[in-house]
Amino acid sequence: MSVETAGWPRAEAVVREDGSGRVTINGQMVPVYRESLGEARSEVMRLIMEYSTSIGLAIEVQAQGPEGPTGLTVYPDGSVVQDGGAGAAQAAQAAMPPSDPASMMPERSPGPRAGHMRHSAPDQVPGGPAGAMPGAMPMSGPMSVPVPVSMSMQTPMPSPVPTRLPEYQAGQVPSGVQPPAGPAEPQRMSVMGRGAVPSSSFQQPAQGQGPGGPFGGSAPAAPEAYGESLFGPATGPDGGRRDSRRSFLMQDRLDEPATQGVRGVLARVGFRVRPNESERAERADEQVVSQHWPGPRTISIVNGKGGAGKTPATVLLSAVFSSHGGSGVVAWDNNQTRGTLGWRTEQGPHEATLLDLIPQTEHFLGPTAQLADLAWFVHHQSRDRFDVLRSKPMALAHEQRISSEDVDAIHAVLAKYYRMIFIDSGNDESDPMWLRMIDHTDQLVVATSTRDDHAEAGALLLEALSNRGEHMAELARKAVVVVSQSDPKATPADMRRVAQGYRSLAREVVTIPFDPAMVDGQLVYRALRPQTRRAWLAAGAALARGF
Repeated sequence: MSVETAGWPRAEAVVREDGSGRVTINGQMVPVYRESLGEARSEVMRLIMEYSTSIGLAIEVQAQGPEGPTGLTVYPDGSVVQDGGAGAAQAAQAAMPPSDPASMMPERSPGPRAGHMRHSAPDQVPGGPAGAMPGAMPMSGPMSVPVPVSMSMQTPMPSPVPTRLPEYQAGQVPSGVQPPAGPAEPQRMSVMGRGAVPSSSFQQPAQGQGPGGPFGGSAPAAPEAYGESLFGPATGPDGGRRDSRRSFLMQDRLDEPATQGVRGVLARVGFRVRPNESERAERADEQVVSQHWPGPRTISIVNGKGGAGKTPATVLLSAVFSSHGGSGVVAWDNNQTRGTLGWRTEQGPHEATLLDLIPQTEHFLGPTAQLADLAWFVHHQSRDRFDVLRSKPMALAHEQRISSEDVDAIHAVLAKYYRMIFIDSGNDESDPMWLRMIDHTDQLVVATSTRDDHAEAGALLLEALSNRGEHMAELARKAVVVVSQSDPKATPADMRRVAQGYRSLAREVVTIPFDPAMVDGQLVYRALRPQTRRAWLAAGAALARGF
């Protein structure tokens, strides 16, 4: 017999290979951004499990992963069953009648007593005992027969779910039919940890599986017993549901129509076509790099070998964050030996460098300084919308010697007026400028090409930083490596070889294809090929995930 219960909680979950995804419960969408597909699955299941625990009800989940769609049921006790989501309906149906079969007898008194149900019984079915249907098969769960139900409950049920209940004669239960169980008590436990990653999307738990749930790991703390869940109302102290009316202000986040490929063509001629997975992943990266974080962020681009691609990485990462996240981005040439950041970027209506800014740092740190005054010292990039603080490559190193205190002062000024500071570094890792830059760094980017000497220099740098104290070791552990194909003769196999060599040393590795617009002259993000811009966007998203 079909289950005709309606009104149980439902959730939709989507996870993607890039670690992004979303969960929608009660019409409210929560985006998920993690470093890997496995972590995204864990976070999705954690959110669903916390909500299931908070309301004490099973949730029907329709999940979509790279392997395809999956239907499952998440229970408040931590179990996850891959049953197409039917378990939530059965649990909601079973929660309605009390566990005592005698309480299901037709009420003979004029009015119902508190705590008992009143059933209006239809005519007895000919050819069998009352309540039995011809040819009915024994069932281990609730049966669905067309019996209207009216109830008067002293204690509110978890959810006013309409259901159809089996009919019994007084004191009689048909053979092979188990009476429905009463509502289960909510368990104050969440199963989703940060442990092992499953090999497929939302797998069914193994037989005898412990409280770690389908993904393993330790169980994080569950939400407060009667606290408000992330997705809506929870149970109150009397066991009843809080007001479940959805606010008129809550709106599902709808995908904008597709803009790429055949889907984009159809969207432009009037069809509302959703973007494909590739375009969705690109939009997810755009959203990540568009964030504004509390407090400034300092990113240093490093490699002990010249020509490894530090300056292009500094310029193009600055352009990614300024193009998508808006103003407040500055690139700083922290190099005493002919830094070329100024040569690869647009010059403003002056020739000022950081040597001109240093005497003015005290003024800019004072109460009367204004952001617009910095335009005398930085060079605005009109097309990519960020600023550049140049060094003076025409001068010899001893003519522009900068102390650690000068680095502190410059950083203090830039941190006061900018939200993101990208630092193009020199090649001398023992230079006081370089070491003090590392002290101020929040995120490290190692730039390299496919050349063996460039790749080895970057790897040795990460290994050295891992042994230089807690701060430097943390920077090395969270580092992002950008492998650029600066040589057009380099093959995809060369790119993969270098990238694979860094995977054990850094948090993420991103490869950038060859692009003639990166070879010489000014670097402009919008002048790059589409696939190159996409690669730099992915590099920016990898960087942002470390904040």
